Amino acid sequence: MKTRSAFGQHTLGREYFVSDDIFKAEHERIFFRSWLLAGHVSQLEQPGSYFLFEIERESVIVLRDSAGEIRAFHNHCRHRGSKLCRQASGTLGATIQCSYHAWTYGLDGALRAVPTMSEVAGFDVAEHPLHRVALTNWEGFLFVNLAQQPAPLAEAMPGLAGRFRAWPTAELRAVQRNVYEVDANWKLIFHNFSECYHCPLAHPHLNKLTPFRNSENDLDEGPVLGGPMWMANPQGSMTTGGERCAAPFAALSEEQRARVYYYSLSPSGFLSFHPDYVMMHRAQPLSRDRTRVVCEWYFHPDAIAAPGFDPRPAIEFWDLTNRQDWELCANAHRGVTSRAWEPGPYSELESQLAAFDRQYLRALGNDAIGTRRTG
Repeated sequence: MKTRSAFGQHTLGREYFVSDDIFKAEHERIFFRSWLLAGHVSQLEQPGSYFLFEIERESVIVLRDSAGEIRAFHNHCRHRGSKLCRQASGTLGATIQCSYHAWTYGLDGALRAVPTMSEVAGFDVAEHPLHRVALTNWEGFLFVNLAQQPAPLAEAMPGLAGRFRAWPTAELRAVQRNVYEVDANWKLIFHNFSECYHCPLAHPHLNKLTPFRNSENDLDEGPVLGGPMWMANPQGSMTTGGERCAAPFAALSEEQRARVYYYSLSPSGFLSFHPDYVMMHRAQPLSRDRTRVVCEWYFHPDAIAAPGFDPRPAIEFWDLTNRQDWELCANAHRGVTSRAWEPGPYSELESQLAAFDRQYLRALGNDAIGTRRTG
């Protein structure tokens, strides 16, 4: 399959990695307006279970209410703004109570109890529910959007539509979560994920399992980018030994079982579809030069319950690969922030990076913040 050429395209310029104004604009114009990969339904199995999704100054409670509906709210009390939930995840009772003045909310966000406020003329609890956050459940993966009236996920990310139904992602469960902090700008994480030009030198074992030219891109424009790589062993998987950790998902075709599918979901994450498991990465910019990456490995409950199930070959393989990649990203960051840095040309193996840059620049709207387009 042919992909859009990278000929004539260049990397982003230095200002995109060092400018405080650009970093601020990225949040206002990209992160606070886009659908962000937040988690998975398996994190909310019981009524009252919740987790926090946080980015920059924003904190969102994602929870399952008593009726089983998944909801999202801004994590602050409507009284004086205190954070309601302080732990990253947990289980709530029937209500959420502010620890400051005991304002109490139902899991549907409605204000239920307010000490002494009956003495305030005209006060109406119905006018002070928690602020809702837009939330969408796509195939078990949960996305939130901080915009007031965002476009539906299907319109914002059309590349997701119907593409991965052979993987029963809503049924899967995470067996491992690794959290990494990388000394690199968040965009370099996306750049690194989007090419295997570096694989022969940086990842010799990965390159043996999926030779770097064994790839094609079926999405090469827009916020969802990527495509499959076919494995040297069509009966294998991406593990330390090259064998599968579980039986392949039942609905996969023979071709799908012989491939790994890698997709970036700008601006917040990556999904990787293997024959026997699914992997999710979420990227959270902490500063201009530091990014937190959360990586989770998902298997089917039947595989997890099978005698002898051992996901360690998949976990150890990608943990090693991740750490190799994070060092590459950190080293690249050291270079692109140099005053002498000038944008370099993309190779034909880096067409996805050029596509990411195009999407990023469109979303950023550089002309509105007084900086130039590069590349």
